[in-house]
Amino acid sequence: MTLTPPTHRLRRLAAALAGAVLVAGSLTTMTAQAVPAGGHGKPVVTSPDLGPNVTIISPDMSTSEIKGTLAAISDKQLNDEMGTNRYAVLFLPGTYGTATEPLHFTLGYYTEVAGLGANPGDVTINGSIDVYNRCLGDGGTSNCIALDTFWRTLSNLTLKIDKSDVADGCKASANFWAVSQAVSLRRLDIGGANLSLMDYCSAGPQYASGGYIADSRLPYVISGSQQQWLTRNSDVDGWSNGVWNQVFSGVVGAPDDSAFPDPPYTTIAKTPLSREKPYLYVDGAGTWFVRVPSAQQNTSGVSWSHGMTAGRSIPLSEFYIAKPADPVSRINVALAQGRNLLFTPGVYDVDRTILVQRPDTVVLGLGHATLTAQRGATPLRIADRPGIVVAGLTMDAGTKLSPVLLQVGQARGHAWGRTSSTRNPITLSDVYFRVGGPHVGKAVTALEINADHVLVDHTWIWRADHGVEDFTTGVEGDTDRWNTNIGRYGLVVNGDDVTATGLFSEHFQRYSTLWKGNGGRVVFYQNELAYDAPTQADWTQPDGTLGYPGFKVADRVRTLSLVGGGVYVYSRNNPDNVTTSGFEVPDRSGVTLHHILTVNLGAGTITHVVNDTGGQVDNSNTGTPQFVVDYPTP
Repeated sequence: MTLTPPTHRLRRLAAALAGAVLVAGSLTTMTAQAVPAGGHGKPVVTSPDLGPNVTIISPDMSTSEIKGTLAAISDKQLNDEMGTNRYAVLFLPGTYGTATEPLHFTLGYYTEVAGLGANPGDVTINGSIDVYNRCLGDGGTSNCIALDTFWRTLSNLTLKIDKSDVADGCKASANFWAVSQAVSLRRLDIGGANLSLMDYCSAGPQYASGGYIADSRLPYVISGSQQQWLTRNSDVDGWSNGVWNQVFSGVVGAPDDSAFPDPPYTTIAKTPLSREKPYLYVDGAGTWFVRVPSAQQNTSGVSWSHGMTAGRSIPLSEFYIAKPADPVSRINVALAQGRNLLFTPGVYDVDRTILVQRPDTVVLGLGHATLTAQRGATPLRIADRPGIVVAGLTMDAGTKLSPVLLQVGQARGHAWGRTSSTRNPITLSDVYFRVGGPHVGKAVTALEINADHVLVDHTWIWRADHGVEDFTTGVEGDTDRWNTNIGRYGLVVNGDDVTATGLFSEHFQRYSTLWKGNGGRVVFYQNELAYDAPTQADWTQPDGTLGYPGFKVADRVRTLSLVGGGVYVYSRNNPDNVTTSGFEVPDRSGVTLHHILTVNLGAGTITHVVNDTGGQVDNSNTGTPQFVVDYPTP
């Protein structure tokens, strides 16, 4: 996401925790000692081999040792937007940092930090975990923004903010989380000071472009310059400000939205369908598990307020632990044998489809594990079977055209059949998609959903608007990107009763989202139209309609609801390009849109917000949205 585009958009596993060796798809474990909180007793920890890019932090490590370990990762990753490094940092149960020596660290690209407790209170960090603006100009001294701070994760711990030892008074005033897409905060208990979703210290308040919080207890939150945000199933002490699109679903303490669009808040009392993301934890005996939360309907607040999140625990020994060098054939054998699948951090070159076909299979990625299509493959295909959960993965298009990067369910009539479940939906959590960026990318469709009763809980589907590719000249905005970085469709939904909570889809050459199924529900939608269409002819539909809407509902759809959505235009290559409407939906009472907007970011025109309703945004009203409260009008 760019508003003013930038120029270009461990400690190793401790020896005491050395663990299992993966041999021919089997998990062989060794025992190791780890000191629990308080330092009394030494339970045995069964530690799996999670690869060289997983760092396990133990409470017997000194604060200075932990700082050095985390700084080594952060220093690598703070500017490594298009790199191949992937890291996960896992804190064993215990307390880290003290009143006299708080623990401070920052998160860079492709880094996941998580506690290994059954509940967030089992891991406590006294200090701060920050993300600041990234300065992109003049050798890192100017153009300090958060528009490109992507791909990082923080979850399952308690953060007691303590910056009493921070000399910079501005940076001591809050815990900063200045981020944009593909970033999640989950299962957190944060207190002690404010949480700021923008960095107002690095060159003053600057742009930030959206994020996601779920299942967390929050202090007072300064939203500031965040253009759009979804907070789901959480508790919040207070919330300040909103730029264009701030959505709250099932949030205790959420702001009132009766004055929409000033401020631009959208509040839903209960989330219609939710399932929290699976997480690793270590029990009191030192055994590793993956907790798989159950799906819930019509809920609010955190899932862990009265004990462990409802669900099931699977011993990690029932997972195939994949490494980047593992062939797909071995992974598929393990899945066919009934194993679950855990991807350790890294980039996986996938030259044939990974097939997930058994009900209730869990596929979990650590450290933003990335599956990159090779030779035009579809990297991952999920059968239409109840309870399959995929979480924590990035699907990356390769240099040869793939038909789709992730397919959920086969087309109707396929031999696999359709056996989805309303109570146990197929679920995608923090699953991201990238077409281009670190290299040329080509995919017809990023995510295709053919199954019914699917839940998509936070995704960013991105056809890259910037990167390191040399598209003829290597200059960002070069028109050859349109012909080289191929991404026709972001999300295509063919199934019925599909729910999306936190849907970001951007820059595709036709429809970023094309919804063909009935009974769809979308809680929060954010879209930017393609930046790089060279001419109006390139950006015109076959029937002569100018432009492709950012959210398209097929004419045959009879029921769908969308709550809290925005479509933005920045036609960088041709500011004269026109898009007829930001949202295009059939005119019938069962298809409803609530609190939607369009906005111009500096170039291009959207004539209407939805169909022929709502005002025009263009270069004369840059940054000033046009809103529609409800469509159709009650």
